[in-house]
Amino acid sequence: MKKLLKIVGYLLLFVIVAIGGLILYATTMLPNVGDAPELKVEQTPERVKRGDYLANCVASCMDCHSKRDWSKFSGPLTPGTLGMGGETFDQKFGFPGAYYSRNITPAGIARYTDGELYRVITTGVTKEGRAMFPVMPYTHYATMDPEDIYSIIAYLRTIPSIENKVPESVSDFPMNIIINTIPSKATPGKKPDPADKVAYGAYLVNAAGCNECHTPEKMGQIIKELEFSGGRAFQMPDGSVVRTPNITPDAQTGIGNWTEDMFVGRFRAFAAPGYTPQPAVPGAPVSFMPWTMYGNMTPEDLKAIYAYLRNVKPLTNKVQPFTPAAH
Repeated sequence: MKKLLKIVGYLLLFVIVAIGGLILYATTMLPNVGDAPELKVEQTPERVKRGDYLANCVASCMDCHSKRDWSKFSGPLTPGTLGMGGETFDQKFGFPGAYYSRNITPAGIARYTDGELYRVITTGVTKEGRAMFPVMPYTHYATMDPEDIYSIIAYLRTIPSIENKVPESVSDFPMNIIINTIPSKATPGKKPDPADKVAYGAYLVNAAGCNECHTPEKMGQIIKELEFSGGRAFQMPDGSVVRTPNITPDAQTGIGNWTEDMFVGRFRAFAAPGYTPQPAVPGAPVSFMPWTMYGNMTPEDLKAIYAYLRNVKPLTNKVQPFTPAAH
């Protein structure tokens, strides 16, 4: 009996030491994505223009890194807040910690070299070597064409500088350990020829992170088998809940019956001359999606996205789009 207890004791000690070793490794040796590249991005007018388009209309960086006016439908950006950061993503929204979007105006990124900006955008590792929680979809940006990331960097260097000190993000246990294991080295791709609509559409969908919102999730991770089938819930500031629609080509519950013109028109309506965001009506359906940003994508790019979505696996998933706040 004593021998058995001794063996059990040794096993427990081994497990404790092994777990301790893994924790020590994760907290002291990770993340490990390599050094930031030596890089100096040329701020040509063409590059800045491309970066403006990507940051505001496709990747929509400015959506999370600015203030949104939720008194209006779909929360358009509040003037004068472009890139200032400070938006909160915390436990009340289902996150394993309190995360704050960073100030990405020149005031907030002046200490970063262009290479360090490239690394943080594509790997989620900061100048100081800290891992970021992937509420910013850096895993998507990791596969984008480096030229597009360079253009975003060039654009960010040119926007109005805003002084805004943002709190440091803090993860709850055990995410404060797990978070270090998430970043990995970027695996940059090449922007497809726009003439190949499906391939180019896939590139744009990845850059926009469409699957992150339009796919059900479990414990913060999207369920890949249900990609684009909708139903992911977002709690709005007023307590109502919005669920994303099914954008697979399922004819009954998705966009299988949508024509290309219907799809493009749905977006472009929010960029039409004279369009003014309407006031949000308490108890009426609202939208989490930044329509006023995506609506400014070119019709050609929207057609490419449509072409790609028509080629994903159709999945049947009838979504209840909106639940009013309980009073």
